[in-house]
Amino acid sequence: MGGCLIPLVLAVLFFSLLVNLLLGYLLATDLAEAFETEPAALQEKHVLGDRDASDKVAVVRIEGVISDYTTAFPIRQMEKAAKDKHVKAVVLRVDSPGGTVAASDELYQSLLNLRDDNGRRFPGSGPKPVAVSMGGVAASGGYYVAMAGKPVAAERTTITGSIGVFAALPNVADLARRNGVTVELVKAGDIKGSGSFFHRMSPDERQTWQDTVDTAYDTFLGVVAAGRPLTKDQLRGEVVIDRTIPVRDEKGNPATALGVPVTAKYTRKRADGGTYTAEQALAFKLIDKVEDLPATIRAAAAAAGLTKFKAVSYARPPGILDLFTGGQARARTDVPDLRGLAASLTPRLWYLAPTADGAILTAGP
Repeated sequence: MGGCLIPLVLAVLFFSLLVNLLLGYLLATDLAEAFETEPAALQEKHVLGDRDASDKVAVVRIEGVISDYTTAFPIRQMEKAAKDKHVKAVVLRVDSPGGTVAASDELYQSLLNLRDDNGRRFPGSGPKPVAVSMGGVAASGGYYVAMAGKPVAAERTTITGSIGVFAALPNVADLARRNGVTVELVKAGDIKGSGSFFHRMSPDERQTWQDTVDTAYDTFLGVVAAGRPLTKDQLRGEVVIDRTIPVRDEKGNPATALGVPVTAKYTRKRADGGTYTAEQALAFKLIDKVEDLPATIRAAAAAAGLTKFKAVSYARPPGILDLFTGGQARARTDVPDLRGLAASLTPRLWYLAPTADGAILTAGP
């Protein structure tokens, strides 16, 4: 019996060692990819057009929540398109509810780099026109990034807009106090404790955050004003919706009082932080047209003077893990992990669509 167990134990140990080596390799390649700046490894995927054409329209995709952890792949796509002399036009495909202020601006600046060949982050083969195609959602930070392109098109089912900014500062001061938990803060500087989980903010402390949010909001307005035929005052103050609406109960039914419908005033401004449908965005000059991705690609090719072209998108090369799973298992960047949870507890500013704030927990570091 003992003679049979020895080979079995050795086999299990060997298999365990093999699995650990494999997992170590996969972790190393994932970490290497996170810091990878060379776009040459990206694979071209044919989207539409003549496969034999030399001139290209590059489709660069920005998908999911925008954070420091998710900008590397879009920027690598931009760099590859910028360096390819056969790319004559670019279509930015946005399907994102937005994300952090810093990461959204990084993508915006990188797209300007691609459009103008200004050399800010990477060299290119010359300026390239950038058109924008919005997917299911292109809101807040997703809309912010789109302002580097023109024309801006949305699908008829797109949700867009959400021009605003917020800072989410968790506070458990009352809960801690009720349960006998205290945190003694030792500090130098009158408002150094601003944003602490365990202390309520004073008016001065709150105002420091309000000033920061207001500055980010003004930056957002400036980016939109630079990309659209609208001024900051029109974005901030011009009323675009003004009507009376029924007040609804918690089940969504119109409320009544003594048999009379209860109504309320409903007023909207372009940059009030709320979203719009594609048709509303078109009417309010937030986009240029409503059309699907293939139509935007063909229009971009025509505007660049191309009669024969192929549209291509970029994909990560398959890794070892993909061989086991049969797909690009590492392509997802929105999987929650401890890094995202830890980062979500760090005070920061967000260009993020309403109801998408749950994504804060998965936004990455």
